[in-house]
Amino acid sequence: MEFTLKQKDSKSKARAGELSTDHGTIQTPIFMPVGTVASVKGVHQRELKDEINPDVILGNTYHLYLRPGIEILEQAGGLHKFMGWDRNILTDSGGYQVYSLSGNRKIKEEGVNFKSHIDGSSHFFTPENVMEIQRVIGADIIMAFDECTPYPCEYNYAKRSMHMTHRWLDRCISHLEKLPFKYGYSQSFFPIVQGSTYKDLRKQSAEYIASVGAEGNAIGGLSVGEPAEEMYEMAEIVCDILPEDKPRYLMGVGTPINILENIALGVDMFDCVMPTRNARNGMLFTAHGTINIKNKKWEADFSPIDEMGITFVDTEYSKAYLRHLFAANEYLGKQIATIHNLGFYLWLVRTARERILAGDFQEWKTNMVQQMDKRL
Repeated sequence: MEFTLKQKDSKSKARAGELSTDHGTIQTPIFMPVGTVASVKGVHQRELKDEINPDVILGNTYHLYLRPGIEILEQAGGLHKFMGWDRNILTDSGGYQVYSLSGNRKIKEEGVNFKSHIDGSSHFFTPENVMEIQRVIGADIIMAFDECTPYPCEYNYAKRSMHMTHRWLDRCISHLEKLPFKYGYSQSFFPIVQGSTYKDLRKQSAEYIASVGAEGNAIGGLSVGEPAEEMYEMAEIVCDILPEDKPRYLMGVGTPINILENIALGVDMFDCVMPTRNARNGMLFTAHGTINIKNKKWEADFSPIDEMGITFVDTEYSKAYLRHLFAANEYLGKQIATIHNLGFYLWLVRTARERILAGDFQEWKTNMVQQMDKRL
């Protein structure tokens, strides 16, 4: 993997870069649609490529391990071939899913015992076998196994968890060195900064992660319920420490405004289920604010869904028609809304990149945040 900085904004810490892997170039800043179980929910791969057009998508180790299972993925030749996707894939390590299973897991130094959310069967994740699983899945970028702490989190717990995450990282690196690549292309490895919302812990963790010298670095444990201002404060602290010549990935973030504010702090990569999940509930993100398409005010509005939108659904369908589909509980409505939201998120990060390169990102960002912070 190679990462090249193309431009830095003069009035913020925003960056435009290029990250190259064996499956192509990723232009940053970038948003990665979430394809949890080898599928971006409600979207065909052809629509994903031709309309939304992301350079990279995200898969989830925990879910893929349970279904379809690593045996099937290995027989298929890896996740790319299994799902018919020839561009970049990043897999998270399952640490967040283990966190979300708080009632069905037990964390100890060796690893995590957990019960499947599907059938209640028992499983055990360690730093070592999570590296093995991600080798079989075959994503271009793979993540270290970590513990994502909740919010709020007591200081002493956050500190113990952070040090354990660092020890797990050492085990990940040691074991990964013994595992050959499986499918004729390389994988890049990102460790994860933790430390909850404590400044001293975030600094300590960022310094440790930076010292590892990985090809890229991630920031975890944010967007778990803390106020947005605390998220931004932690992201800024970490970005100021992580090396400038490596991509920075903020995991699980967030709203369009969250993304722009974190780009301004020096973050390069994002993922979040929000555009797809909110779409299925009738919430549409636009450059002018958020639309609840279920509202009666759209019942006879025959204007396009979004005249500024980049996907075919934005101009081929009206707000009235999309509202009707939701009122009738027709799944096509959820699909249309999903394509729109993902298209908007990709438009947002790509326009941010254009503005960084043009030298007027900060002014554009300030205006966009004001516009998007509206309910239409």
